Amino acid sequence: MHLRSNPPYPSRRSPVLADNMVATSQPLAAQAGVSMLARGGNAVDAALATAIALTVVEPTGNGLGSDAFAIVWDGAQLHGLNASGRSPAAWNAARFAGRSEMPFRGWESVTVPGAVSSWVMLSERFGKLPFADLFAPAISYAENGFPVSPVIATLWTRAAEELKDQPGFADTFMPNGRAPRAGEYFASPHHAQTLKQIADTKGAAFYEGEIAAKIAAFAAQHGAALILDDLAAHRAEWCGTIAKQFDNVTLHEIPPNGQGIAALMGLGILGQTAIRDLDADDPLAFHLQIEAMKLALRDAEAFVADKDHMKGVTADDLLDDGYLATRASLIDPRKATDFGAGAPQNGGTVYLTAADASGMMVSFIQSNYAGFGSGVVVPGTGIALQNRGAGFSLDPAHQNHVGPRKRPFHTIIPGFLMGPDGPLMSFGVMGGPMQAQGHVQMVLRTQLWDQDVQMAADAPRWRVTEGLGVACETNLPSTTIKALKAMGHSVSLEAPDNAFGFGGAQLIHRLGARGYAGGSDPRKDGSAMGY
Repeated sequence: MHLRSNPPYPSRRSPVLADNMVATSQPLAAQAGVSMLARGGNAVDAALATAIALTVVEPTGNGLGSDAFAIVWDGAQLHGLNASGRSPAAWNAARFAGRSEMPFRGWESVTVPGAVSSWVMLSERFGKLPFADLFAPAISYAENGFPVSPVIATLWTRAAEELKDQPGFADTFMPNGRAPRAGEYFASPHHAQTLKQIADTKGAAFYEGEIAAKIAAFAAQHGAALILDDLAAHRAEWCGTIAKQFDNVTLHEIPPNGQGIAALMGLGILGQTAIRDLDADDPLAFHLQIEAMKLALRDAEAFVADKDHMKGVTADDLLDDGYLATRASLIDPRKATDFGAGAPQNGGTVYLTAADASGMMVSFIQSNYAGFGSGVVVPGTGIALQNRGAGFSLDPAHQNHVGPRKRPFHTIIPGFLMGPDGPLMSFGVMGGPMQAQGHVQMVLRTQLWDQDVQMAADAPRWRVTEGLGVACETNLPSTTIKALKAMGHSVSLEAPDNAFGFGGAQLIHRLGARGYAGGSDPRKDGSAMGY
């Protein structure tokens, strides 16, 4: 990765260079993380303070009712953490009989929130500062209020129109009967009180104590399945990572139930194409990436589930080099193809990254799934509950079929790139189905095409949709769009400020023996900050 003074894409930003770094989608949250570094904390302390603050200042993408995943380089090895929650014990196929798909909003989409458990486990294993200290910035923002940033204000207004009638939503997130506008201050004293309880009990109140009791009581009031035992049974898991090499770099992702495996499959497929012979903005380079990701995503949709339930097709089957070679052979370099799933066997999310001068690097993501998630907000707590249950399938033959105490298919994925000499880049691209596609685009731009992290974040993006569909940002060159259409792609154009559709990238790249370069997506409100 070379730092350039003449980037080819319009941007308001340059990469940030420092010995210690935080990059995320909201500047107040990034500052919370940097403040921990300034106090002598490490990258994990910074990441957690940032994540906790994001539940306050970016409620449109995450909250106390979120799930989370993390990859940590501790200076010697990588660790993967899966803190996604499971379905209530009472969820079974009969509960959803007569439906064609899982509910997307409301109580019947709510699974156990795992984010709080991730904060506890990461702090206990790697943190330097006292756990309660990490909450101070978030509590201050919640008690005293903070000015709502522009992108978040827009997303908040859209969500409020849809969710205003969900239980508890308007009382918490629509002061004066509407969403706050950009620049208006928003305070959430109930959220602050909940944060204090989590801090004081190291998360116990959330899963077994007073907070858990409030969640369970509100569920019972609305006839929902979630009970106190479901919350108390939750455990996050040190799960390691899965990986795929591309030339001299290796991309690491969290194992299923997440879609990170799709990024690995896409990269593995591309490794067997002519992608290395092409420039970053060559239309054929776009075509090959689009086709590879279609193949990967079709398989992920068909086969990925909670790893404990992936009995027919496993992660190893999907990442097998021979299998990926057969998938790559289906790509026609001259025209688009509508791929189906293969046969791998014979027979509105927030992302942040932090790094410190000791070499520790953290890739962390937490999300309510669809913005405010289910739309259900537990009164007097500030807790907006996620809608991850919508990720289950109602097909009894699918490995991701809905069932009791089961983790659903997840879209949120932290990424981590290792080089031949050690850790290279911690990064993520928040935004639903865009995430695996965004990971591949970031890896190729920074490693194959030698773009710096801010340049890679600024570059025009694409994402595959259904069939031959591909959505492209309107700032993609018209010649590229014309060429893609000529190859048979069904191209739709969307504005670059569609923050959910094309994701929000945050990246930290090692500069060498010392220091980091940080990049933050201009499609979001955030920033990279150094210390």
